[in-house]
Amino acid sequence: MQRRIFLASVSVVFILIHVARADEPTGWKASGRNGAVAAGGAQAVEAGVRILRADGNAADAAAATLLAMMITDYGSCASGGECSLLVFDAKMGEVKALAGIGRAPLDPEAIEWYYANGIPAKGGMKAAPVPAEVDLCVTLLRRNGTKSLGEVIEPALELLDAGKESWHAPLAVTFRKLVEAEQQAAGSRDAKLLAARDRFYKGDIADELEAWYIETGSFLRKKDLAAHVTLVEDPVSASYRGCTVYKCGTWTQGPALCQALSLLDGYDLPKMGHLSADHVHTTIEALKLAFADRDEYYGDPKFVDVPMRALLSDEYTRSRRALIDPARASLTRRPGDPLGRKALKEQARLDENERIPARDTTTCVVADRWGNVVAATPSCNLHGNQPGPSGVTQGTRLSSLNTSRGHPNRIEPGKRPRITLTPTIVIRDGRALAAISVAGGDLQDQTTLNVLVNHLDFGMLPEKAVTAGRFSTSHHEDSFNPSPDRKAAFLKPGGATLQTTLPEATHEALARRGHIIGTTAGPIGNPVMLVIDRATGIIHAAGDPAANRHAAAVE
Repeated sequence: MQRRIFLASVSVVFILIHVARADEPTGWKASGRNGAVAAGGAQAVEAGVRILRADGNAADAAAATLLAMMITDYGSCASGGECSLLVFDAKMGEVKALAGIGRAPLDPEAIEWYYANGIPAKGGMKAAPVPAEVDLCVTLLRRNGTKSLGEVIEPALELLDAGKESWHAPLAVTFRKLVEAEQQAAGSRDAKLLAARDRFYKGDIADELEAWYIETGSFLRKKDLAAHVTLVEDPVSASYRGCTVYKCGTWTQGPALCQALSLLDGYDLPKMGHLSADHVHTTIEALKLAFADRDEYYGDPKFVDVPMRALLSDEYTRSRRALIDPARASLTRRPGDPLGRKALKEQARLDENERIPARDTTTCVVADRWGNVVAATPSCNLHGNQPGPSGVTQGTRLSSLNTSRGHPNRIEPGKRPRITLTPTIVIRDGRALAAISVAGGDLQDQTTLNVLVNHLDFGMLPEKAVTAGRFSTSHHEDSFNPSPDRKAAFLKPGGATLQTTLPEATHEALARRGHIIGTTAGPIGNPVMLVIDRATGIIHAAGDPAANRHAAAVE
């Protein structure tokens, strides 16, 4: 995998030091033939470009970007966080999903504590899963990269050395321990990378983390760290407009996008008109049906048998599509029965609850000059958790599990929470066409659907696709509410949020159809996107400037 990059970003604060001339600020859009990066912080984008310019490939550059974002995007990403990642290997012609998500504690007594006391929903180390992103970066380098950990972590170390936060120096020490382990290990490149990750998960760093866990009341222990592994899995996919859209499995919400796309594949959206009432209504109704199945069936497939094949079958999709009323918004939660070949399960009507929340997450997409692509969605969801003595900070992702016994996403020893982090890769005729990453909790796949339809149905390049008006629905469960009462976790039946830039006629027509309309002048989700033009070979990358995203490319 390999390719150089273009840097672009909305910020004028950060200047390219290692990559471009001193008078070239990063922007929010860029195009080039030799690679591209779109991500969160400008200096993290710079880190990825720097690796591409040093003949690193997309995996190398993505690892450098993710490690740098632990500093530049701190709060939305952290060294003890998690990351869902898709990687397309051009030589192999395949997409793989890397599950960079930490698990619940292995101790059964800890799990029973959660059932007795509840999973903390608003912070605290008891809601922290095993830190996963360090192993994710090492696994990506081992499988798909060409560079050493020492090379790709160098930009992050420079940021830490120049930083002034109290956790910067301790985290720099921890990172240098990883590099030291890599350099001192004998054997192959793979053995050296493995030695680095083992120092974090099994060595003296793990000892430091365990002492911190005990001090802060966390249930995690060194055995949880030692047992952690980044699973490499086949992704879930759906066909749409002649393309194959790939998502991570049901340990994320990603397959809901595949379900929504399958439903929308039966409609002529361009004929409806971009952001017309018909376009928005049909898309929102498809999302409601997809999210109802997400909330009913998705969970860690190592623990639950998710009927994914049936959920994406043509027969089931046709039966579900028939539930979309073109003249009226649905106000009920309507999961289907894919195994029983029924469009609906019987459900009680739900009452209005609360507004959809935004969560702490950031974004990363990378392409290289060899046709390889990475899409990653890193996060940490800190909720007030503070760094430990090693400089590592952990979030509260266990709150994405629940304590409803028998539920597919209930907490169990060593189980991965069903997370919202959901990158996207699009393939056409065996070659990468596009990659998307979005920050924003339950908004992530909704915004991805907006952006993807903008490109595939309405022909927009990334700079238009990520800035066009967007819309979303809150007609689904809150993925961050661990309550055993899943009806109480439902947000707002019929809720639809529209950006104020959408036509007034669309607002009025949707209200007449029964949507409960809210408006916002701010972004709905925080997207980055890249598209590879087959005719010219140019990679176009962009991040929504209103969401403080950045992008760059190499000519």
